[in-house]
Amino acid sequence: MNHGIIPAALAGFGTGLSLIVAIGAQNAFVLRQGVRRQSVFAVVAICALSDAALIALGVAGVGAFVTAWPAALTLVGLVGGAFLIGYGALAARRVLRPGPRALDGPAAASTSTSAATRRAVLTCLAMTWLNPHVYLDTVLLLGSLAAGRGDLRWAFGAGAVLASLTWFGALGYGARLLSGPLGRPSAWRALDGLVAATMVTMGGLLLARA
Repeated sequence: MNHGIIPAALAGFGTGLSLIVAIGAQNAFVLRQGVRRQSVFAVVAICALSDAALIALGVAGVGAFVTAWPAALTLVGLVGGAFLIGYGALAARRVLRPGPRALDGPAAASTSTSAATRRAVLTCLAMTWLNPHVYLDTVLLLGSLAAGRGDLRWAFGAGAVLASLTWFGALGYGARLLSGPLGRPSAWRALDGLVAATMVTMGGLLLARA
C-alpha cells in the first residue's frame, strides 16, 4: 500500500487543480485582493482551510448526508446567488463611478485597516461557504473519487488539499506581479468589470439552478 501513496496523492493533486483552476467568484475575489495586496494572507488561508475541511468531510463519507438533504443546497444556492449578484453590482458601480480607493490600486494596501480586513474576511467566507458548487466539487465529487481509492483515500484527499493551498497561494501572492500593468485607473476599471461580470454570471446561474 505504501507504494501507492504517492500516485494516489498525485492523482488527488491533479484532480483538485482541475476543479479549482477555473474562472469563478472565489478566484476573481482572491485575484483582486492579491493585486491590491490587501488581506492576502487571510483570504488565501480561508480559501485553503475551507477546502481542506470540506475535502476531509468528503473523504470521510459525509457526501451521503449532503445528497440526503438537497433542500439545503437549494437554500445555499439562493442565498449565495443573491450575495454574488449584490457583490457584482458593487463592482459594476466602481466601474461606472470609480472612487479614490479603486484608483489607488496596490498602494491602497498600505492604508488597510482592521475594518477592511474584517470586510475581506467576511466576503471571502460568504463566497466560499454560500457557493453550492464548492460542496459539489469537494464533498461529493472529490469524496466519491477518494472513496474509489480504498485505503489510499486519505492520500488522495491530501493531494487535493495541497492543490488548493498551492493554487490559492500562487493566485493571491502572484497577483502582485500585475501591479505594474494595473497601475492605471483604466486597468482597474477593467479588472472590476471582469469581477462584476463573473460575480453576476455566477450568481445568476446559482439562482437559476436553485
